[in-house]
Amino acid sequence: MLKELVFATNNAHKVEEVTHAVGTQFKILSLKDIGFDDEIEETGTTFKENASIKTNFIYKKYKRNCFGDDSGLEIEALNGEPGVFSARYAGEHGNHEANTARVLDQLQNVKNRKAQFKTVISLILEGKEYWFEGIVPGTIRTVKAGKQGFGYDPIFQPDGYEVTFAEMPLSEKNKISHRGKAMAKLIDFLKS
Repeated sequence: MLKELVFATNNAHKVEEVTHAVGTQFKILSLKDIGFDDEIEETGTTFKENASIKTNFIYKKYKRNCFGDDSGLEIEALNGEPGVFSARYAGEHGNHEANTARVLDQLQNVKNRKAQFKTVISLILEGKEYWFEGIVPGTIRTVKAGKQGFGYDPIFQPDGYEVTFAEMPLSEKNKISHRGKAMAKLIDFLKS
């Protein structure tokens, strides 16, 4: 039975979120927990490639079972952009205000506002790689709304809801989010 699993991320918020979802069945270790403080360069052109880069790097270096994810926003009218460049769409990595402003600017006078958030998780167990995907469809609002979440949450309204991700309590967002869906598949796989 699997006792612990390394999450190939330095994002403490993600580690906490996943640890909460997993419960006590096995222990989630961060990269810091295993003594790795550097960033793993994501050079892939797809979410799947970037997730795989992270897990393969950690597995080869430490020979530990691990998983990693890559996520982003895909907008139909922008041919899938920002996609893998979601975190650095306006140039500087992690500048959420600038990224959101660029999306809103590019969608001015555009009627098709269909979009989706997507997460791909790569899991390596005993040297074998497995994949899990989560998608949540929605639309891009014309103005920001809400203070919860981060990134594009204030402009993304999931299908079937009248509010943006940023207007939802985190507990509700996690039930329907792309990362939440992918993690549920991963957890089900590990339980079986």
